Amino acid sequence: MVSQWFHKWLKIFRKAELERMLVRKPWDHAINLKEDFVLRKERMFMMLRQEKEEVREFIEEQLRKGYI
Repeated sequence: MVSQWFHKWLKIFRKAELERMLVRKPWDHAINLKEDFVLRKERMFMMLRQEKEEVREFIEEQLRKGYI
């Protein structure tokens, strides 16, 4: 279904290629939090059960890939 002309780029669209972590660059940086920063345990906003599940799945996927 993909034109022969585009076949040389098929490799970069494979799932394994899309899920790999990019090479670190000199301009990558950390986000340093202030020493007195405290994560609040209160809810910042309400989410439906389905939304919570989607967020949990997203976080698990990002952890699996090594993005976070």
